Formats: sequence, C-alpha cells, structure tokens
Amino acid sequence: MAALGSPLHVYRRLLQELRHLHGPERYKNTAACNYIREQFRKYQVTSEKLCLAQQELQFQASTYSCLLQNVRNHLSLHEEFHAKGERSPEEVAGLVGLKLPQQPGGKGWET
Repeated sequence: MAALGSPLHVYRRLLQELRHLHGPERYKNTAACNYIREQFRKYQVTSEKLCLAQQELQFQASTYSCLLQNVRNHLSLHEEFHAKGERSPEEVAGLVGLKLPQQPGGKGWET
C-alpha cells in the first residue's frame, strides 16, 4: 500500500473538501462531518497496538478525499468549457489562449 500520510492530514483534507461543498460554517453540522469525526475517533491508534482497521480507514478516507477534490475540479472545468450554445470564432480562440488576426478592411477586400 502506498504511503498515505498522517491520519490528521487526511482528516484535514476531508474537512477542507466539506468546507468547499457546504460553506465555511455550515459544514460542521452536516451528517458527513459528524460521521467522519466519529470514525476517526473510533479508529485512533495508541502506541501499544497496531490496528489494521485504522490503516484501512485511513486508506478509504484518503481515497474519498481524492474523489471529492477531483469532483470539485471536474465541476469547475465543466462549468468553464461546457458548450453554452453557438460561440463566435473570437470567443472560441480566446478559450484556448489564441487571438484571431486582424483582417484589413476597406474597399475591394470583399470578393
């Protein structure tokens, strides 16, 4: 199994993702926050025992944290680049960081 970091780091990452979902103060009263807090307290490791269930919990929490972060990133990318109907060529070029060349105007240019 890959290195997971400390349980405290995983716990903080999970709470950070819940803050992004529910807001800075409202996340504390959610069922998800209460459940996560309960599980981390239930599977704390003391210095006298090696708890495989705690390692499993830490792995699942780390995986779930990664999932929440990637879903948030996906939604922001989807919102930015999802088709919003017909776009002008200038707007499409701006999305990918390009500029269209200026066309010279004046008489005789149109054919």
